[in-house]
Amino acid sequence: MDSNSILREIQKRNQFVFKKFFEDTYEELVHYANSYLFDPGYSEDMVQEVFIYLWERAGELEIKSSLRGYLYSMVRNKCLNYLKSIKITDTANVMDLQSLIASDYNLQIFSDDDLKIVHQQLLKVVENLPSKMKQIVKMRFIDNYKYIDIAEELGVSVNTVKTQLKRAKLKISQQMALILTLLFTQ
Repeated sequence: MDSNSILREIQKRNQFVFKKFFEDTYEELVHYANSYLFDPGYSEDMVQEVFIYLWERAGELEIKSSLRGYLYSMVRNKCLNYLKSIKITDTANVMDLQSLIASDYNLQIFSDDDLKIVHQQLLKVVENLPSKMKQIVKMRFIDNYKYIDIAEELGVSVNTVKTQLKRAKLKISQQMALILTLLFTQ
């Protein structure tokens, strides 16, 4: 069943479809939330609140992208709003950068101290990227620019921006794999 069909069924109050969709996406959304909060309990709470919102307001929702993408955005925003409410700010802008590697690695196995080391190393890896690539990565993940805006500001094509980001992710992933391996073997 595609995303639009699932949403239509949820709007019709089809509990079976809602429950199946919940079961299929819950764990991956909790894992995603945990990449921001580093607290499994709060991560579960955030995802549950998103699903409650979806169920209660399904009739009002007009989703132009995919339902799954919409939920990921909601989870991210809820997590960031929660962190802001408890006065945690991301002055180093690590959270968005960390989401670059969150899907590739299970960071839940590390202690809070190890995660701080991972974050510090991630920032160092980004700083050591080639200058143009580093600039594009920072514009995308720290300054939250859209691809088109980056391309216009730097005078390059959108494809160049995408290629640079893909190459940066590969470089970051390679470096982070080494760092995480070293931490894991301690």
